[in-house]
Amino acid sequence: MDDWKHGTRRAFLRDSFCGLGSLALATMSASAGGGETPGRQSVPHPLAAKVPPNAAARAKSVIFLFMAGGPSHLETFDPKPLLNKLHGKPRPASFGDARYQFVAKDARLLGSQRTFARCGQSGIEVSDLFPRTSAWVDELAVIRSCHGDKVVHSAAQYELHTGRTSPGFPSMGSWAVYGLGAESDELPAYVVMPDPDGALEAGQPMYANGFLPAVYQPTMFLPGATPVRNLSAPPSVGLAQRKETIRLIRDLNAVHPAAGDDEFAARMNAYELAFKMQMRAPAVFDLSSESSSTLELYGIGAEPTDDYGRRCLLSRRLVEQGVRFSVVVSGGGPGNKQWDAHKDIEENHLRMAAQVDQPIAGLLQDLKQRGLLESTLVIWGGEFGRSPEAQGGVGRDHHNLGFTMWMAGGGVQGGQVIGATDEIGLRAIERPCHFRDIHATILHLLGFDQDELTYPHLGRDERLTEIQGEVIEPLL
Repeated sequence: MDDWKHGTRRAFLRDSFCGLGSLALATMSASAGGGETPGRQSVPHPLAAKVPPNAAARAKSVIFLFMAGGPSHLETFDPKPLLNKLHGKPRPASFGDARYQFVAKDARLLGSQRTFARCGQSGIEVSDLFPRTSAWVDELAVIRSCHGDKVVHSAAQYELHTGRTSPGFPSMGSWAVYGLGAESDELPAYVVMPDPDGALEAGQPMYANGFLPAVYQPTMFLPGATPVRNLSAPPSVGLAQRKETIRLIRDLNAVHPAAGDDEFAARMNAYELAFKMQMRAPAVFDLSSESSSTLELYGIGAEPTDDYGRRCLLSRRLVEQGVRFSVVVSGGGPGNKQWDAHKDIEENHLRMAAQVDQPIAGLLQDLKQRGLLESTLVIWGGEFGRSPEAQGGVGRDHHNLGFTMWMAGGGVQGGQVIGATDEIGLRAIERPCHFRDIHATILHLLGFDQDELTYPHLGRDERLTEIQGEVIEPLL
């Protein structure tokens, strides 16, 4: 109270709202406050679009299916018959060298035990780890020539999400919301749904807003049936009282405006968003309104697909409500609980793929039949691939020189393979696509030129791609 006597509005905000306040502070990625009372000054709208997208924009929202830990391209979407023929032999010197963390110098090549088949009308080869997703291969643009700069998890995860190999820079989700603004004023614009098994090496900074204003940070959902806490208002606090509290805080801010205070504007809008989420979000999170056939489509109610299926279904429901960017993480906690198959590639990938294959296929089908796939960009991939050499006999090490990602919907021309790695999957040799090219393409599909979507920071106009990325034209 001493702070309040001295006129500190921040102290009042800090001590107000109890449970609602704690939700607000956890959901700084708020949308615009609505319902302005005539005669009162409104808090500036911090989530207005900064750069109007061009007329060629196809995607309005993004769902990133993040396979944390590094799924092997050699066991999923990039078959290598020669690698199988060379199984147990040293890598021929003609393929060049590679830098690894744990592969010994005398390691032998490890062939894949997976069976690949040509799928769909396009005939793209997909492994038997993804029997359900392969049915949708004609919607996918499979990029087999991805590469990055780092071979350790944390730096590679930063590069995948932010374009830089160290923390402190805005994620592609934050950049997307910075450019597009918020479509919904009742839900966060950018959400991350982590894996229940735990945190990742790069931690929350890989998803964060970096030097962008605080309003562009993501809302981190919780695992389980209650993604956001405190959505139910205390029974002793009625709707009218909560409305009056919001009005009081806005009036106090109007009397003593915090000119140019982005943090305060973000906080104010967070309180308003929290209030609106108590009205709207419980229905969005309640999957009981879905038909039994839809729940079954995603594998909800069965193991091992229930958890990832719930989060994929929630991502579709969020897209319907105008959420711009969702990250649905597969893999969390230490080592083998991710796609980080150091010890046994077969055991790890069979287990991890079984959790996500049906939910991913269900998401693609659900978006397609609801007419949402055309405006929703779906991205699949991890921070790197796995090594052609064996680690410890049957595992694979991290590998950043060539690996696979895919995109679907949102202006993507499906049913095609872009780029290639060499005959053993060591290096991207045809149409190499760096992470900055992936980012430039995502921005392009959202209607932005990478050079126009910038933010001034420490004397320079920063952008997601840092140096010039190249839009992957065949994908469009």
